Amino acid sequence: MSSDNSTPSARIALTPTGTQSAEALTLRRVIFVMLNVALYLALARWAWVILAKGGWSVVDILLFVCFLFGTPWAVLGFWNSLIGLWLLHGGRDAMAETAPFAMLADANAPIAVRTAIFMTLRNEDPSRALHRMKLIKGELDASGEGDRFAYFLLSDTNIDSVAAEEEAGVAAWKAAAGEGVPITYRRRTDNTGFKAGNVRDFLERWGHDFDLMLPLDADSLMDAKTILHHVRIMQANPKLGILQSLVVGMPSKSAFARIFQFGMRQGMRSYTMGQAWWVGECGPFWGHNALARIAPFRDQCELPELPGKPPFGGHILSHDQVEATFMRRAGYEVRVMPEEGGSWEENPPTLIEFMKRNTRWCQGNLQYVNLLGTKGLYPVSRFQLVWAILMFLGIPAWTFMLPLAALKPFDGEPLAIFPAASALCLYLFFTVMNLMPKLAGLIDIMLTKGGTARYGGTGKFLFAGLTEIVFAWVLGASDTFKTTVFIVGLLFGKSITWGGQARDAHGIPWDIAARNLWPQTLFGIIVVGLMAATSIQFALWSLPLTLGFLVAIPFAVLTADPAFGQWLTQRGLYAIPEEIEKPDIVMKAQDKGMR
Repeated sequence: MSSDNSTPSARIALTPTGTQSAEALTLRRVIFVMLNVALYLALARWAWVILAKGGWSVVDILLFVCFLFGTPWAVLGFWNSLIGLWLLHGGRDAMAETAPFAMLADANAPIAVRTAIFMTLRNEDPSRALHRMKLIKGELDASGEGDRFAYFLLSDTNIDSVAAEEEAGVAAWKAAAGEGVPITYRRRTDNTGFKAGNVRDFLERWGHDFDLMLPLDADSLMDAKTILHHVRIMQANPKLGILQSLVVGMPSKSAFARIFQFGMRQGMRSYTMGQAWWVGECGPFWGHNALARIAPFRDQCELPELPGKPPFGGHILSHDQVEATFMRRAGYEVRVMPEEGGSWEENPPTLIEFMKRNTRWCQGNLQYVNLLGTKGLYPVSRFQLVWAILMFLGIPAWTFMLPLAALKPFDGEPLAIFPAASALCLYLFFTVMNLMPKLAGLIDIMLTKGGTARYGGTGKFLFAGLTEIVFAWVLGASDTFKTTVFIVGLLFGKSITWGGQARDAHGIPWDIAARNLWPQTLFGIIVVGLMAATSIQFALWSLPLTLGFLVAIPFAVLTADPAFGQWLTQRGLYAIPEEIEKPDIVMKAQDKGMR
């Protein structure tokens, strides 16, 4: 962990790769904690003063408790984004500050390590998955380094007809590739351990034959340039255990996916840069589009089976962040490359599919409560688990705050003494703070030379950026309500299973939308109705938070409508850089139909 003692500079403690001062990282973390704690306490004090005016009612107490639980995630996002924006445009070398390990890689070094590229499947479209694997293999072969890679399709499919398509597709691929080409198909007969169990089976059967692994999901795509660059970084840093690429969305004809991934894309760079600045060698792992060093992953990162029954016991659904903390515990760095380029995924094409995905993440993240006491974890790694829990724990708090706020005028406190102006200022400040990842992303692109041109021009970029904020508000209402109901269900033993995902653009009939979203609509009518009974202005000011409940059903239908998606695509609205200047591998992936 530290070098020899021959010189004063040599006695500086370094991270395992020897590329960053551990003391400097500690100082960054102290600064980050101080910023977050100071802002959190200031907001809590502000809310306390407002609610304490005229004495404490039951509604006041519940509002304050919800505020305390709901605020941390927004505060974290605020500072991550501002720090990232400062790194990108404050006259500093952002990559040197956040990814010093990357500087050791020789861009022309021959590849000396063996890498297994595998895709995990469960009831997915076999033709799409195989097409993407073929594209990746084709680019790597063309680079002249193809002999250093092998390819695996790891199936947990439990639908026989889909499994038959998988087998036939791989057989045809192997036949076309020729004798001796390292392409392997394996189907498990059960889904034990979910995706992590699928990967564990691979490690035990084939892991000893490779140095690195590159896990991919069925919707993943990476180009050879990025893969080779990251392999060379891993090769140059033997103590780098996981290197996570910054995964961005693929171009899509689904209106929902287009608008959602535009918002994610423009806000991701500054947020991830800021996060990487302080998490350092205790970085994130998202389970796909990332290189991992096989030996320590196999020997040190096996997930425990949690005590008790699901939903909180049993096998862990969200495996990736736990594996990251175990890799760091084993003495290896876990890093993210906080730059765009060459790594893609697809986003859910509809609101309903988006909510389904989030409930699985929710249950998996809340299982981390059982792991907080795990021995040997680094403090930052342990906080990463807390952070993942907070991501979902704050959602019910904000959902419950809305009806509580609507009931506040009826709690017996005279309206004349309520500090309405201060409450409105807190509401506006919190709204801006919560939007900071998006605002920082917009500012980043506006300040970057040629930045808006990558999104279709300044006019289209600004229109998309501002309207996407409204989209996010409307989406957030439906999703937070669904997640809140799901968390309540978890407390009563409700659980979910690991299934396939619908990834292609498709419409949602009105009856299906109504069947799935009527609770959100009813909730919104009740809350807004209570607010309007007190004051129309009160109801109007609430719309950024409540409009999404009222329009959930038509929102789901409209954003899933293929005609609307086509209309947006034809006009280049909510375009991402890969639509303006398409990489070759992206264009080839879309030969099978733009998703």
